[in-house]
Amino acid sequence: MTWRGRVAWALAGVGAGLALWLGAGVALCETAVHVPKRASPETWFAHTDRQTVQITASDGAVLRAWLFIPEDSNGSSVLLLHGISDSRAGVMGLARLFVENRYAVLAPDNRGHGESGGELATYGLREADDVHRWVDWMIAAEHPRNVYGMGESLGAGVLLQSLARERRFSAVVAECPFANFERVAVDRVAQRIPGRLFTSRALATPLVWLAFLYARVRYGLDFRDASPERAVEHSATPVLLIHGLADTNIYPAHSETLVARNPRNVRLWLVPGARHTAAFGTAPQEFRARVLGWFSEHER
Repeated sequence: MTWRGRVAWALAGVGAGLALWLGAGVALCETAVHVPKRASPETWFAHTDRQTVQITASDGAVLRAWLFIPEDSNGSSVLLLHGISDSRAGVMGLARLFVENRYAVLAPDNRGHGESGGELATYGLREADDVHRWVDWMIAAEHPRNVYGMGESLGAGVLLQSLARERRFSAVVAECPFANFERVAVDRVAQRIPGRLFTSRALATPLVWLAFLYARVRYGLDFRDASPERAVEHSATPVLLIHGLADTNIYPAHSETLVARNPRNVRLWLVPGARHTAAFGTAPQEFRARVLGWFSEHER
């Protein structure tokens, strides 16, 4: 084979490799923004009124939620946000905890999940404004003495991002949040690449960058702006972070980063032996005491 033939084969190989790499980035983005929808089976609690309510988001998406109001309500409300590829049904254990302690609970399906509209999951870019609109609705419809928030995983990240604009929460609790979306995306992709962590992350990082570039070109979404740590840095809202030390889905270091951003207003409870969003099941009594105590401590 002549040297020109060798160069041609080399260039073809490089081109094929780049095409495969770009295709992987496109596939990664599409999988991330189009999540499978999970149904929300009907849920009721004793001595509690349940309503189905809805609002319209800034982009016209119709968002739906369940509102639970206990008969002997204490006058305060909790906005409860679920994780990725889940629905409001996934946080009914927490809803029961709050209802039994006389809080009204608003549990939405996040955009692109359950019965809510919105074609894309945007990891806080649009969901943060959805939170603001849900708080608008709660205050107008229910006139609560205090509005609290709690989120799990993606819901935790969304809740924290909303604090950049939403200042009406008396306090919030975020379990297993990510510090910023780029970092957790690299973590997730690296976990699926065999080999040492350094090598896996080195391969995962440009793949995530390609996915982010595609998201910006195709959907106008700049996922570099999906950053809870940036939102909490200057927030005055009291934040309780909960993170399981056995969490390999979103590493506890994400919560450690968040508390370092605002140690004055952010507290962190690291739960030994707890996996992703499993603190309630791992340490139920302490979970109840810490979460309910955080809310009562910050009543307005």
